[in-house]
Amino acid sequence: MAECLSFQGVSAGYGATVVLEDITVGLEAGATLAVLGRNGVGKSTLLATTLGLTTLHSGKILFEGKPIERMKTFERARLGIGYVPQEREIFPSLTVDENLNIAVRVNGARATWTKERVFDLFPQLAQRRANMGNQLSGGEQQMLAVARALVGNPTLLLMDEPLEGLAPVIVDGLIAAFHRLRQDEGLAIVLVEQHARIALEFAPRTLILDRGRIVYDGASKPLIDDAQKLADLIGVSG
Repeated sequence: MAECLSFQGVSAGYGATVVLEDITVGLEAGATLAVLGRNGVGKSTLLATTLGLTTLHSGKILFEGKPIERMKTFERARLGIGYVPQEREIFPSLTVDENLNIAVRVNGARATWTKERVFDLFPQLAQRRANMGNQLSGGEQQMLAVARALVGNPTLLLMDEPLEGLAPVIVDGLIAAFHRLRQDEGLAIVLVEQHARIALEFAPRTLILDRGRIVYDGASKPLIDDAQKLADLIGVSG
């Protein structure tokens, strides 16, 4: 299967500060990847670099075989890269409907994600579609951030700690929605998450970063089965 995303010897960071060092990794179309690691090791920077939000010091980034490292962020988004930022960053003074209207985009022949379809994925949002962004709970704001990325009809969805700070019942609902997304034909997903076991059980493949470098790239199941190995790599037992 063709690669959706490829990093080739990528070093990147913020200004002169290098956060990622010599990252080489590929993601097949339609595949799901969890990205784990301690705080500050470069997980969010990996996603930001994919979008062109960091300083690229060296290396190449390919999206569906096309070099994108010199493209602007909006150009990468138009190619089919969706992004759910860690801080959600919805428009608080716009309604749910208006937040989605801004993001709706037909990505070539792939126009399967409509507003009505994301409302089917998140029924709670449908009930709140006339509410302002700042009238939503934290969980509803997170649903909106995911929905907003989806109506752009991406082929690659990047999610940066979407479960952070949410109540367990909301986490369960989002995970159920993510499983539905994973089944969507052609949608590749990269999930950065602090909840290690949830991420490992969601994604068949896991990438672990430490000090800006890849220290593990392989199947998730061995990490689920070996708590000590997981602890050694990311400092927690799951």
